[in-house]
Amino acid sequence: MTEASPGTLEQLEPLVARVLAGNPSPYTYTGTQSFLVGTSDVAVIDPGPDLPEHLDALLAAIAGRPVRAILCTHTHRDHSPLAGPLAKATGAPIIGCAALVLEDGGPRADAAFDRDYAPDRVLADGERIAGEGWTIEAVATPGHTSNHLCFVLIESGALFTGDHVMGWATSVVSPPDGDMSDYMASLERLQAREDRIYYPAHGPAVERPQRLVRGMLGHRKQREGQIVRLLDRGVHAIPDMVREMYVGLDPRLHGAAGRSVLAHLIDLERRALVRVDGDRWFKV
Repeated sequence: MTEASPGTLEQLEPLVARVLAGNPSPYTYTGTQSFLVGTSDVAVIDPGPDLPEHLDALLAAIAGRPVRAILCTHTHRDHSPLAGPLAKATGAPIIGCAALVLEDGGPRADAAFDRDYAPDRVLADGERIAGEGWTIEAVATPGHTSNHLCFVLIESGALFTGDHVMGWATSVVSPPDGDMSDYMASLERLQAREDRIYYPAHGPAVERPQRLVRGMLGHRKQREGQIVRLLDRGVHAIPDMVREMYVGLDPRLHGAAGRSVLAHLIDLERRALVRVDGDRWFKV
């Protein structure tokens, strides 16, 4: 499955459709994908950035049907800001992840938290909401952010993965809120599930999800091994590690890569394998 042009309603399966927002960037790929679940009544997952044209496209896709819930996987600004305007336009409640505002020092403008997100109801792990012919269950997946949720459509086995798992790139884990230990545990949790297909908020659907998650776990462990070997070689500063580890990476993404390296180092520090002195890291 490939992305349609922004604003186009694309039916993916009987209960699932998506609308692409016009916010492409090196961090959002072709843009944020908002999903509609249901037929006679609907839920909207990840309404996306506060763009008037995206609100118009979602309202056109909803086509006057009752909106039972506006669900947000997390509160980065490319995911949740349109929740308020969409709720005002439809009367639907905002349900899903908890509110979270944090200055995380990250390098990317679209990773800032949405300060205006105000949920009517926060879903705990395993809680459900339902409409006519559909049931959605929350799956807690902290790591990319501490408040990140995935949502599974019980009737079809589709998992909406937000930014936790994407087919086009690995998720940025940016401390202090992004946590590599939590991220790895969340990946292991998904690997143990039997979801049929993943619909991430950016990029194409993942049709062999367990295989991808297994590869992502292996990739993160390889990155950890690279960091340890670089420390052995006397490379102690994160920017130097990024240059060695991410050869050929778009320079605009170096800052984000550095945040994930930092997340790995913090995880290693918790396990008493490395120590930090100023901005330099050393093996214990």
